[in-house]
Amino acid sequence: MKCQKCGEETFLPFKCPYCGGYFCAEHRLPENHECPRIELARAPKKETKPIVLQKQKPYEYTITYSPRPPSKIFWFSQRELKHLTLGALLVMGVGLSYIPQILDLSVLMKPEILLSLAIIFTSAFLLHEIAHKLSAQHYGLWTEFRLTLFGALITLISMLPFPFFKIISPGAVMIAGAITRKEAGKTALAGPLTNIMLSTIFITVAIGASSTLETIAVFGAWINAIIALFNLIPFGMLDGFKIFLWNKTIWALAFTASLILTIVSYNYIL
Repeated sequence: MKCQKCGEETFLPFKCPYCGGYFCAEHRLPENHECPRIELARAPKKETKPIVLQKQKPYEYTITYSPRPPSKIFWFSQRELKHLTLGALLVMGVGLSYIPQILDLSVLMKPEILLSLAIIFTSAFLLHEIAHKLSAQHYGLWTEFRLTLFGALITLISMLPFPFFKIISPGAVMIAGAITRKEAGKTALAGPLTNIMLSTIFITVAIGASSTLETIAVFGAWINAIIALFNLIPFGMLDGFKIFLWNKTIWALAFTASLILTIVSYNYIL
């Protein structure tokens, strides 16, 4: 989002409580962005009861900030773990609904294949989000995964058997704190890069493996490549947009690698 004063792109804009505009850190104060309602900011504060502007609860969840335990570098809150668990279950459902469209049903009758694919689909999502989280915490930022209403609904719809193109995006890692464009780009890159590495490992394992292990490894390579490729699209709130703004060369290399892995693993399946 761009600052309404200077037009600079900012990933964590500040909202003015008086005029409602969004500004960068430099122009967040009313006097720095020539707030049209600056007289409210300068008016003496009266000790009165706060006015409740909205009695209804927000339609989606609210983010609650909890202090980081001083003894831990990387940590997860109980609420975050619940959201990650629900997100993992949604992703697992989408993954398993996709398999019958490509594999023969006779292959799915093997319990070891079903269990392995369920674990692979879930880990592809979890490791992607955890990589974002650990990278952000490395820069000293508050960060927790949260489900989003729209993302969870889209992912839930993707569990139905008829849509061939499925979207796996039940939520996102929320970040708060001062962050540079470079740090935002590296934090965004951590997720897709994790999937690219996993896809490469699975492709390597598939070469010369037995039929059962080959099936599992190829699907592991394919789903990780798909997740990386989708998230690297340079649009909106996707990881690719933040990486593209930071370093276009690194974005191009990551996008090309995920595209090649997607094509190779899909051709392997066919």
